[in-house]
Formats: sequence, C-alpha cells, structure tokens
Amino acid sequence: MAGERLRIGYIPEHFSTPLHFAIKHFGLEADIEPFPTGTGALTAALKENSIDVAIGLTEGFVADLGKTNAKKETPSYKLVGTYVESPLCWAISVGNKSSIDSEDALDGKRVGVSRIGSGSYVMSYVLADQKGWLEKTKSPFEVVPLGDFKALRDGVNAGNKADFFMWEHFTTKKYYDNGELKRVGDIYTPWPSWMIAARDAQDKELEVMAEKLNQGVAWFREHQEESVAHITGTMEYSQEDANAWLKTVKFADDVRGVESSVVEHTVSILQKGGVLDERNGGVDGMVAIRRSARGQ
Repeated sequence: MAGERLRIGYIPEHFSTPLHFAIKHFGLEADIEPFPTGTGALTAALKENSIDVAIGLTEGFVADLGKTNAKKETPSYKLVGTYVESPLCWAISVGNKSSIDSEDALDGKRVGVSRIGSGSYVMSYVLADQKGWLEKTKSPFEVVPLGDFKALRDGVNAGNKADFFMWEHFTTKKYYDNGELKRVGDIYTPWPSWMIAARDAQDKELEVMAEKLNQGVAWFREHQEESVAHITGTMEYSQEDANAWLKTVKFADDVRGVESSVVEHTVSILQKGGVLDERNGGVDGMVAIRRSARGQ
C-alpha cells in the first residue's frame, strides 16, 4: 500500500469525530468506509483486504487476534495504535415490553450480538464473568447474531429474537428517551476502549495518518462547539448527550503504538471470561507497534 491512499474502516459513531476533523482540517488523504455493524465487521474486512486500517474496539480486535493465533494462523493484521484511552460504557438493553428489569435476570437468556467476536459478543462474557455465571457454565447465554444496531433493537422488540443486547451508552440513550428500549444496567470495559489495527505496520502512510489523527484529536479538544455540531449534525445524538459524552471521553494524546500491559490485561480478562484460551499468542502475536506506559 505504500504511496497509495489508505483505506480506513471506522464505526460511524461519535468517537469518529477526530477522524473526520483530520480529513476536514488537516488534509488526511484516505478513503474512509463506515462499518455500522461494529468491530467484528472491521476484522473481517481487514482479513479480506478490503481495508488497510481499522479503528475499532479493543476487545473485538484482541479476541479476534487471539483466536487467529490459537489456530496457528498468521494474522492478517496487528495492533498499531491507541485511539481512546478511557473505558467504554456498554448499556444493557431489553425490549420496551420485556419483563426483565435487572442485570441479575439475564442469566441463561438470549443475548443479541452484532457478530460473533464483536465487542457486543465479548462484553456479554465479561458481564457473565463479573456476575459469576461462568462458574456454573461456559455458555451462560444463547448467543444470537443479528447484525447492526437497528437489527439488535428490532431483535428485542418486534422480532423477539433476543432477550437483551449491549451497545455503547450514548448511542443507545435516545432509544431509552423515546421508549423503544428499556435499560436494565451497564458495564464498563476494564481496558482502554478503542485501538487502531493495520494490515501493514511498515506502510509509510501510517505515520502520516497518525500525525493527522493527532491533529484531529487536538482540534476536537480545542473546538468543543464544532465537535458537538458535527456529532449532532451528522449523527443521531442530541446536543445534551453530545455534551455529556465529551465530559467522559479521553482520546490518546499520541495515537502511535499500543501498551503491552493493556493487551495483556485484556487477554487475561477474556481468558477468564472464556473468550480466549492459553493459545492466544500473547502480545507478540497481536501488537506490531508498541509504546511504553502512558505514552512515555
């Protein structure tokens, strides 16, 4: 890919704002493609060579890479950067007519996920681990792959295909406000929430992308009104929710590189949750560009 425009896959949510600013204000030349179904779709696209770079959820990348390494296959991509350092709040939702009214009632129920291996899939096992349900069984839920966010909402309502699903809090909130969904709890990722993965860590265009993304992040921080205007004008978020999210998120000062300790911690929790086993390949099998703790 050296010398060509990078093909960047991203999830079209509020977290993508610095990427858009990198293009709008700092001339990042890239072909960007939205993947509304989430990180599972991004990993598939990286493997299919339909994109060069993906910005997605930490747990989705680590789970997929660990499973690839367990099969003793050469991974099609590796982690090259850290995008968001704050954890992600996953809202736990049921249909508006559901009798389920608490997290404790989800044991043994049907969980809707976007794709097997996606963040919504992985976090269901993290929830089960935190609740102690994995001590009884390695299959605490019936997993139902449904697709994108709308399909998940339909799946717990009219479709009655799943009992609950998990998605980012602020993306989900408007559907609590309008009565389409009912919130029964939430759970935070026990790791920095977003990373950057690439097929070719040696591609010179990656360094250009990283610098432009850093500038996009700085612009995002320094121009809060424009950030809110972008979020409310291009995505379905209220001004109130956009402002509330801005108080919770911390993008990386420098997106280059991944801390080994973060990946190790994520792997350990995914192992405990039954998503990965000891054949996961460890940091060497997942990370192409490392950085020291706190980006020092």
